[in-house]
Amino acid sequence: MYFLELGGEDDAFATREAESAAADVRPVAPGLAVANAAVPERIRGLAYTHRASALLGRTDADLASATALLEAAPIDRSGTVAVRATDVHGSAGVATDRAERELGQVLVDRGFEVDLEDPDHVLRAAFSEGRLERDENGRDDLLSAPDDEGDESRGERVSVCALGWLAAESVRDFGTRAPTDKPFFQPGSMDPLLARAVANVVGARPGATILDPMCGTGGVLVEAGLVGADVVGTDAQAKMARGARTNLEHFLEPDEPSPTGAERGSWHVGRGDATRLPIADDAVDGVVFDAPYGRQSKIDTHRLEDLVSGALAETRRVASRAVVVADRSWAAEAREAGWELEAAFERRVHRSLTRYVLVLE
Repeated sequence: MYFLELGGEDDAFATREAESAAADVRPVAPGLAVANAAVPERIRGLAYTHRASALLGRTDADLASATALLEAAPIDRSGTVAVRATDVHGSAGVATDRAERELGQVLVDRGFEVDLEDPDHVLRAAFSEGRLERDENGRDDLLSAPDDEGDESRGERVSVCALGWLAAESVRDFGTRAPTDKPFFQPGSMDPLLARAVANVVGARPGATILDPMCGTGGVLVEAGLVGADVVGTDAQAKMARGARTNLEHFLEPDEPSPTGAERGSWHVGRGDATRLPIADDAVDGVVFDAPYGRQSKIDTHRLEDLVSGALAETRRVASRAVVVADRSWAAEAREAGWELEAAFERRVHRSLTRYVLVLE
């Protein structure tokens, strides 16, 4: 079993993305989840999970309990060690430097040597307190902020310390692909963190083919390609199709593996209408698109509602899975196109923009 250290402010969304790299993911406290299995190579490509560690055990979020747990835990490793502790959102009030020293001393007493620079093993200690909420089905899978003093009936307060051996860390190189730093940029481009997350949710991985029929600058396709998926994009505007090609060539053409360690996926981009895709039925593994924002589409031949409804129908024809990002919920239109709504999330960008993320099957 593993425990996952989640990142960002929306643990439900982070947990959903983590399911692309781990099995049976279950939140246990704000910023923390456990999983029955995890694929280290896939963890490296996650946006909203920072680390996965092989679980030694869980206890209360205080140093005395963590020390007792480590003293009693069976350890079948040898070599040098280092301890790294974190207090999620500062919620548990644990002094992490003290935790690292005292837990490190336990390991020394058990015969290990400490090497803070290049250890053979890293022990992660994550402390978190907050409210674990339940969804409408009674599952513990929605997490509130640690200082949320909302309705007590929404869930119980939890206090968790998870100890485990670091197995994999996500590659935090997203700042190198900021929209404004790409060869081709247009205002309103999706940031690479969210682009990577929705690519993972829709199933981007080696051997998969992912389509974006409104690809814009190609940001989602870049992130899908960097985790190994082959990507296909279309856009109604010739300028955007050309720009997406420029970006995809820049990020996916280098011969060396991507920073995640995966071989970069192949790519193809053409000009096309998302409501009439030149693609065979069930030809791709997943479709993801960022629908136009505002009341008017930039495609002269379609009203926005007709464009999105038509695109949803076409994506249902070519794939069995889709993720739609938009400035409003298109759930009703998705159902009319034959999709079932698996999950929905709201991602606040700034005061005047909230992105809705719909996961469709």
